[in-house]
Amino acid sequence: QVQLVESGGGLVQAGGSLRLSCAASGSIFSRTAMGWYRQAPGKQRDLVARIGSGGSTNYADSVRGRFTISRDNAKNTVYLEMNSLKPEDTAVYYCHAPFVGSWGQGIQVTVSS
Repeated sequence: QVQLVESGGGLVQAGGSLRLSCAASGSIFSRTAMGWYRQAPGKQRDLVARIGSGGSTNYADSVRGRFTISRDNAKNTVYLEMNSLKPEDTAVYYCHAPFVGSWGQGIQVTVSS
């Protein structure tokens, strides 16, 4: 089983930037797709961005052009670079390895107006 640990969240003003990191255990990291999801209070958990094992990416419409997902297989880490943050980006962000069913514990991102 893959264990995932997120870091890098916090409070930022609108227009600012944050970078989330997700460190994964296990030897299969480089062979599996990874994703970032988020869940705002009272809302469902939605996909933010996904990166395949080969580096292909896709994004939610709401973040395309502002967020960038990347991975470093040598460090077993996936990143989410978030720029031009908006108050509506406020949520708990989760790292996910869909093919092994693992979730991180979640990390809070709060964007103040």
